[in-house]
Amino acid sequence: MDQNGKAGAFGALHRKGNPVILYNIWDAGTAKAVAEAGASALATGSWSVAAAHGYADGENLPLDALLATVREITAAVDLPLSVDFEGGYTEDPAALADNVAKVVEAGAVGINLEDQVVGGSGIYPVEKQAERIRAIRALADRRGISFFINARTDLFLKESDRGRHAALLDEAIERAKAFADAGASGFFAPALADEELIRRLCEASSLPVNIMMMPGVPAPKRLGELGVARVSYGPGPYRAMMARLKEDAAAVYAAAG
Repeated sequence: MDQNGKAGAFGALHRKGNPVILYNIWDAGTAKAVAEAGASALATGSWSVAAAHGYADGENLPLDALLATVREITAAVDLPLSVDFEGGYTEDPAALADNVAKVVEAGAVGINLEDQVVGGSGIYPVEKQAERIRAIRALADRRGISFFINARTDLFLKESDRGRHAALLDEAIERAKAFADAGASGFFAPALADEELIRRLCEASSLPVNIMMMPGVPAPKRLGELGVARVSYGPGPYRAMMARLKEDAAAVYAAAG
């Protein structure tokens, strides 16, 4: 399957009520392991890729290092790959499109794009973020690829008090509509955990909704019943793997005296 075929296949996996499960990876080795476990598609997590290279999240990992990782993954595994691209390493829409072009050239078929200002404060005004999405869609159209733009809102992630999430739902729905009009393919709402709010978002959004597994989030099967079309795991797999590695190493050193 060529890259555009993979892009189409990836988009088709997003079905409301029967979500695609993305157990996030961070290098070619984890990509192969997750593919062999039965994955139908792959997705990186920015936190995990950065940590695996010794960097903190937040676009501290050099773009060239990220692109090299993407190329290694797409060379190792013949599954559609979505890249967690944070804020795209720039605020400027034209420069953002140029950066996404490099991700396309590395073999990926989609990205996550955050609406928070990485390295700054707050989130972009909805029209500014829509402009950034339009630039990516125009780039993808020029390349002739049905690139999957998973438009992420950080509204809920930035509000640690889940009791206040209901008050943010209308703005999230507004952003989902604006991002859809701008050419987004999906809508990602990390940290949203309340079943009723998830259901309402899925009903209101014309885009397939992505929810991230975190403590307190319903199980994937229940998320499907609520209308979710994509379930991702973010940094969870990396953290679990590193915890196991530390535990095993500690046991070895303890046994050695």
